[in-house]
Amino acid sequence: MRPVTRRQADHHAARSAATVAQVMATLQRLLDSGEAFSEISVQRILEQAGISRATFYAHFPSKSDVLIRLTNDLRQSLLALAQQWNPSAGPEALAQFFEEVIAIHRAHQSVITAVREAAAYDPTIDDFYTADLEGFDETALQSLLADQTAGLTPTDLDAVCASRIIVWGGAQAIAHHIRVDNGTNDTTFARELAQIWWYGAYRRPTTQHNT
Repeated sequence: MRPVTRRQADHHAARSAATVAQVMATLQRLLDSGEAFSEISVQRILEQAGISRATFYAHFPSKSDVLIRLTNDLRQSLLALAQQWNPSAGPEALAQFFEEVIAIHRAHQSVITAVREAAAYDPTIDDFYTADLEGFDETALQSLLADQTAGLTPTDLDAVCASRIIVWGGAQAIAHHIRVDNGTNDTTFARELAQIWWYGAYRRPTTQHNT
């Protein structure tokens, strides 16, 4: 067998990358047109992308894997934003953070909708979807505990429950807001969410007990 040359290997890699990009672009286009992820078959993707079934499965174990790879840009954007996240920085900083989160979600709305849909019945997608939220939850928990230790957050606040409510509840609220609002009220929504986080958890008034 003749050895594979560097040029041949590079050509094969380029063709493989082009195939992956073509399949991902096809799924993106179908989702952007309003089709539900569950209703898009692998056969439909093959026909739209103009590739064979063997070629598809040589690059993707399943349709779900295409969706996961399609979210890479979204995840990178959110991870970059998360590095700047400081939950105890104050309501104004929180509002700006949430406004940026909403903007990113709007730019990837069709993909996020597909991920949320598929997470209900596909364990692989569910694990992928919840991983980032679990990370945010842990960060919020640790910041609440730190603020309690510093005397900034009341000790009667249950940090575990509070972090779950504001992170997971906030994610649901953002998703619903994007579905029902055209973007006009994004700034207002981000401000209200920040106020709820800040005064509902981080700077909740101390409970006064009657003696």
